[in-house]
Amino acid sequence: MSRRIAVIIGHPDSQSLCHALAAAYIRGAEASGAQVSVLDLASLAFEPNLRYGYRKRTELEPDLLNAQQTLLKADHTVWIFPIWWASMPAVLKGFLDRALLPGFAFRYDDSKPVPVKLLGGRSGRIIATMDSPTWYYRTLLRDAGITVMKKGVLEFCGIRPVGVTRFGSIRGSSDERRAKMLAQAEQLGRAQK
Repeated sequence: MSRRIAVIIGHPDSQSLCHALAAAYIRGAEASGAQVSVLDLASLAFEPNLRYGYRKRTELEPDLLNAQQTLLKADHTVWIFPIWWASMPAVLKGFLDRALLPGFAFRYDDSKPVPVKLLGGRSGRIIATMDSPTWYYRTLLRDAGITVMKKGVLEFCGIRPVGVTRFGSIRGSSDERRAKMLAQAEQLGRAQK
């Protein structure tokens, strides 16, 4: 049976490098026999604010219900997004807040100090772009947004292992450099990593 991969694109601009990286990853994954589903978050219709927190339930829109099913069916999830203000774009944060809810992604258990992880059995990959050099982001900003996504979201919900690919100094990068980034994303897809 072929591997099922969900590619989640967290950049609001369909003409972005993140979308091009996603297309390259998908090309590689499909060439290696994987079944790929795509969640382009900017094209989904949903309210990004978790208006009442967990105090009161907000019904999920059809696109979020479908997205949850896509995540449940996946063996591997690939999260592609830019680093803005050291973290993730609002569309990705809103999706996480609204879709990865208690009862779906994790469950509280009063007898345990940490919630039960409900998305186990899946692996993940983060592909993040940034205008700063990757050494600057990792050293001076301590990999803030990637740590939040890897440890605070994906691993918290049971998705592991989670690999990370960082593409830095995007602003002003040459066509040749971007072509290498796209080739690397396609190779990750071929390896289904």
